[in-house]
Amino acid sequence: MFSFARRNRPLKPFAHTVAVLGLTLTTAVICAFPAAAVEIEEVTSPGGIKALLVEDYTNPLIAMKFAFKGAGSTQDVDGKEGTANLMSGLLDEGAGDIQSQDFQARLDDLGVSLSYDASLDDFSGNFRTITEFGDEAFELLRLSVNQPRFDEEPVARIRGQIAAGIVADENDPQKLAGEAFRNTVFAGHPYSRPSEGTLESLTAVTAPDLKEFRDRTFARDNLYVGVVGAISPEELGAKLDEVFGELPETAELNDVPNTEPVTGKTVAVELAVPQTTIQLALPGVMRDDDKFFAAYLVNHVLGGGSFTSRLYQEIREKRGLAYGAGSWLASYDHAALLGINTATRADAAEESVRIIREELKRMAEEGPTEEELAKAKTYVKGAYAIQNLDSSLAIASTLVGIQLDDLGIDYIDRRQELIDAVTMDEVKEMARQLLSVEPAVITVGPAGA
Repeated sequence: MFSFARRNRPLKPFAHTVAVLGLTLTTAVICAFPAAAVEIEEVTSPGGIKALLVEDYTNPLIAMKFAFKGAGSTQDVDGKEGTANLMSGLLDEGAGDIQSQDFQARLDDLGVSLSYDASLDDFSGNFRTITEFGDEAFELLRLSVNQPRFDEEPVARIRGQIAAGIVADENDPQKLAGEAFRNTVFAGHPYSRPSEGTLESLTAVTAPDLKEFRDRTFARDNLYVGVVGAISPEELGAKLDEVFGELPETAELNDVPNTEPVTGKTVAVELAVPQTTIQLALPGVMRDDDKFFAAYLVNHVLGGGSFTSRLYQEIREKRGLAYGAGSWLASYDHAALLGINTATRADAAEESVRIIREELKRMAEEGPTEEELAKAKTYVKGAYAIQNLDSSLAIASTLVGIQLDDLGIDYIDRRQELIDAVTMDEVKEMARQLLSVEPAVITVGPAGA
């Protein structure tokens, strides 16, 4: 069984969602590839580049996910925040001798899907092609990774699109809550900075800055690759060297310190809107902690289980104070936290915070019931598999996640045992550890709420 609790995109409440994948990978892959027998193979290219591969010849398709670990927005230079995010929109806007419009036209003509994403910690790419045009498609990918152009017109256009989004979000309660959350919980740390940058920092980012960012963060030693589709290990090995072999051996990443989320602080942002957005933050558990699943089960019972969770039941079902309420557990390369969020009418904000605090106290003191724990284990083992492993690219992403978190190929087979092995005593101890801390509380809404 497999759990993929990671990463990418900025932290909730400013867009991060932690996913838990439930059913066995074999079952999920069979759903996507009903006629195929599935095996995960570790491939090492002649040049030493490694990847995980699931061969499948049901359809003439190849999907690849790759990530450069540590090359996310934490690598943005001070005063030039948004560099990684801006670059993620430009790597398919012309490369080598091919200008932007021609590059896009070639992708379209070949039916190639190519996109990039910059998260807090990592920079990743998504690639999909049909085998008939595989050679041409992989050549475009090679150019995109190694020789992006960063021409004036596409840089200005993509920068303008991002800037328009920043302006549009200036009075968005969720965005303001996210900004306050970052600045409170990760004050002074690179995680506190807006991944999309600011209007001022975006203006400061030049084409040479983008090239410098790519040159020092893209390397073979921080590269992780997952591939699913109609390609043999030998063929994949050749393509890995073709696409990534030009990269330098070692990335030159700026050091990013580990940090603990700030707790016990209250921040109120005044905004003339009907509802008050409420966010709370507590310490979390890193993904490599051997008690990770105990923490995950605690979170599921508290607020991660959607309609069945305690927070949802107390705030929505019993009192009708909000459309929803939940919690989420996030582990990053340099920090871990447990967050809680809801939104309610301004005159009910104080009551909602009180209810959340009461549930935190009750869970810390008593832990979940036997029934709650049993249901949580069943859900965590069985949920989200279809929605997360329903395509070749989704499975390729899962293969990359296994590598980024250093879980090992056999983790898929061990996951169910790890969850089943969690005891009630371990869950209760984890509840005390996580939830006895005074949380940080961030609100965005009318004055006095």
